[in-house]
Amino acid sequence: MLYTETRNRLLVAFFAAVAMGVGAGAAEPTYDYRVLATSRTSTMEKELNEAAADGFRFSRVMGGRATNGGQVLIAMVREAGVAGRKYRLLATSRTSTMEREMQALSDAGYGYVDHTVFESVGGGKEVAVIMELDASRPAGALYRLLATTRAGTMEKELREAGAQGFALVGSAAGKTVGGSEVIAILRKER
Repeated sequence: MLYTETRNRLLVAFFAAVAMGVGAGAAEPTYDYRVLATSRTSTMEKELNEAAADGFRFSRVMGGRATNGGQVLIAMVREAGVAGRKYRLLATSRTSTMEREMQALSDAGYGYVDHTVFESVGGGKEVAVIMELDASRPAGALYRLLATTRAGTMEKELREAGAQGFALVGSAAGKTVGGSEVIAILRKER
């Protein structure tokens, strides 16, 4: 018994010393960021893919007003160390169109990474979804978009989709063709 306790304490002390030694020599991680800002979705897709070619990976997106008062879509990308990623930016004011476009891209190997609602140059409200082509991600997920003006309806539709195996991956509130809506994006792996 005493031998087992002593051995266990020595093992714990040994692994603690190894962990501290490894940590002491390791440098703090650093990150390199690139911020993309534009009011045109076609420009954003081009800039996302240029950043990806430079070794950056998508991190976050936000729609809203910049300090200069213009409507912009801001995406932040960070160094990932993995090449070969490509991006598609989908923008529409109709959720049914968005769902079809997302599914077509999913069938081509792209996966959802984020979305936002923003005001386009023409003054309309659009849902903008960023899809990423990443060889390490399993291809062919099924996507479903839900949009409604009522919380009770959203809960009912989410429960139905959840019972079919769909997981909620994103949500937003904004004005679309249907008015002020809550939008939910769901994914189911095949």
